[in-house]
Amino acid sequence: MLAILLMACGNEVSKTSDDKETVDVSSDAGENESIKKLTIGFVPSRDPDEIITATEPLKGLLKDELADLGFDVGEIDITVGTNFEAVGEALSAGTTDIGLIPGGTYVLYDDGAEVILTATRAGLSNDADNPIDWNKNEPTAPTTAQTTSYRAILVAGPSEKGKALAAKVNNGEELTFEDLNTVTWNVMSSSSPAGYIYPTLWLHEKFNKTIPDLAQVVQADSYGNAFARLAAGQTDVLVTYADARRDYEESWQGEFNRDASIWEETDLIGVMPAIYNDTISVSKNSKVMSDDLKKAIQQAFINIGYSEKGKEVIAIYSHEGYQAAKDSDYDNERKAQELVQNLGSK
Repeated sequence: MLAILLMACGNEVSKTSDDKETVDVSSDAGENESIKKLTIGFVPSRDPDEIITATEPLKGLLKDELADLGFDVGEIDITVGTNFEAVGEALSAGTTDIGLIPGGTYVLYDDGAEVILTATRAGLSNDADNPIDWNKNEPTAPTTAQTTSYRAILVAGPSEKGKALAAKVNNGEELTFEDLNTVTWNVMSSSSPAGYIYPTLWLHEKFNKTIPDLAQVVQADSYGNAFARLAAGQTDVLVTYADARRDYEESWQGEFNRDASIWEETDLIGVMPAIYNDTISVSKNSKVMSDDLKKAIQQAFINIGYSEKGKEVIAIYSHEGYQAAKDSDYDNERKAQELVQNLGSK
């Protein structure tokens, strides 16, 4: 069942002599088309204030790129949704024009959203199926290789129960569902691939159970809150994306007030299958969106991903660039969603 989900589709794109991807952006000669306002929605996979601050330069970068591509934009508004679904709903409603959303969120709202780009990320020094391999090779570090997929991981924290599970895994013992059912889990909303969907598939494959079968589950509105709870011992384990501990390494001993590093105080106790990367999607119901504008936005973000200033901005999501995407790239994500929904209805 899970093997089907691991297959990722490639994209055919054209490239210039400096190896930059390009899309066919055609516009009539003459003056640029004026767009009064574009709205961009981000999901809260990091602290919302941190996202807003980090992405502020995106406004100017995107305006400049779009101007070169035939569109003068008066204002760009950036917001962070209260949860993943809020951004998907805004895209469907047309109240947000562009959304940076995971594949899982996209396929839930593809009736009103259209994927135009997939993010690329730096690969990681750990990618094994066995969590012991990750624990022996800490800290997890980036590599120079680019990848269009990432892993979800199950992290045990510094609580007594969290340490007990980590010790069992590191001793080479298999966890039972009873082991996992006696601890408090921190999960994200149900459309989050790393924070819900793939952990549910992992539980089903290993134990014929799902997240709703767990006795103690807390849903966080952001990974920052999830790690804060893990550090405080309010939860024992959390599910997250593979490089999340790198993102919260400073916060762990800073605002979370832990004495030792996140690498010393946490261990992996589960590794999920590979997940296709985040999307940049546009609203099908936006009042300003047109085919030409979609192509321009697509090329603009590709260009931003190649610039040094752009890389600094998109690093907030661990994105390093973008490649052209199509709807069928996320067919396997749809299969995952269907399975999760079918499991949840039983």
